[in-house]
Amino acid sequence: MADPVRVKICGLTGPQSVADAVAAGAQYLGFNFYPPSPRCLTCSVARDLVASVPAGVARVGLVVDADDDMLAALLAEVPLDMLQLHGGESPARVAEVRARFGLPVIKAVGVATAADLTALDAHADVADQILVDAKPPRGAALPGGNGLAFDWRLIADRRWSGPWLLAGGLRPENVAEAIRLTGAAQVDVASGVESAPGVKDPARMAAFMQAAGVGGG
Repeated sequence: MADPVRVKICGLTGPQSVADAVAAGAQYLGFNFYPPSPRCLTCSVARDLVASVPAGVARVGLVVDADDDMLAALLAEVPLDMLQLHGGESPARVAEVRARFGLPVIKAVGVATAADLTALDAHADVADQILVDAKPPRGAALPGGNGLAFDWRLIADRRWSGPWLLAGGLRPENVAEAIRLTGAAQVDVASGVESAPGVKDPARMAAFMQAAGVGGG
């Protein structure tokens, strides 16, 4: 029997949404530190939120093109288990962050066409995990969380040496099909389980988990 799909719920902003995500069965909780995002947190708020996360659930900090000073300040205040680099970081920068800060790194890579798959392969060689996301539209303010999907058939037959997550426009209504087409063992959702930007809906989180084949606790 195949292992259950692992789910990351990203962009949590309050204690109730953290509790609801844990209860639904999420294995990763994402906390956003990118100021233009409606899901962005201050370090003090994030510190309180991650303190309530039970052992065994990974606390992931999402940053965009963050420099070493920003990362050092963040990690000095907020205990995180993983970093998610969601900007234009090069493979060399990914390797540098891993080496300097000693945390596993998820690197998000946007996909729109087959030409984007080369970047996935390059980052898979240096990141602990890659997050295969939809490339944001030209001029978009946010690098992710835009509720857009890409053509999942582009990665239907592709595998990488390490773990990876599927993201981009996933929601309760389409996640089962996305898993079927791509073979994803891990999925990431943000806007697809919200009632408004940054506001997680517990019913949609539970529905997403059920559709992905994950039982809540």
